[in-house]
Amino acid sequence: MIRLAILADLHANLAATLAVHADIQRRGVTEIWVLGDLVGKGPRPKEVLDWTREHAARVIQGNWDARVAGATHRPQDLWPRSKLSVDDLAYLSGLPYGIEESFAGAWWRFVHASSHGLFHRLYPHSSLPEQLRAFEPNPQYGLHQHADALVYADTHETLMLDVEGRPLLNCGSVGNPLDSTLPSYLILEFDERTPNHSATYVRLIYDRDEEISAAEASGMPFTKEYIAELLTGAYQKRRARTGESAS
Repeated sequence: MIRLAILADLHANLAATLAVHADIQRRGVTEIWVLGDLVGKGPRPKEVLDWTREHAARVIQGNWDARVAGATHRPQDLWPRSKLSVDDLAYLSGLPYGIEESFAGAWWRFVHASSHGLFHRLYPHSSLPEQLRAFEPNPQYGLHQHADALVYADTHETLMLDVEGRPLLNCGSVGNPLDSTLPSYLILEFDERTPNHSATYVRLIYDRDEEISAAEASGMPFTKEYIAELLTGAYQKRRARTGESAS
């Protein structure tokens, strides 16, 4: 039996990340895959990045990872960038777009946002043709197989759909859940002899007050918006003095 813990959208929330790690260890899962957005939004990008580099077996790039590494220059990009070393930023910039892995002959694809770009979102309400297109090859991003199953993140909401016989799963968010205030992650189990799988979503309580205190002491931009998201699970727009909004 192959068992994977699938995490995403840690968003520099160290308290939630450590709580999830402790739960993974308690369950005896030894392989962790992180589907992007290690940094951004939260107060401890360096600590969460260090944790990821030490404990994750596979890591792919998220849109916030690309932004902090240099793709954009918003206040919420510049602050975490200032907390990371040149080596850290090179690591974020060099992360692969996705993972394609065969389990007993079934091709599973893992991406952050979608199969069509870091800033292209796949929603639960996306049309059936768009959902089906997400399983197709896209060599531009190193996705060469026609996927039998797709696991992604980005929207910060857990999801389990059947798209004409193909599993479409969103693992939810560890550090910035927006369908609950509780961190979530996904455990996938594969039988090496058959293409069958099981998918288990885990929700857990963590020391949110400690994370809020870290945010308040950090000096990061948009602290109030971040804390509001932790307390309510509702997305808060971030607007700099230029009027630019974050997504």
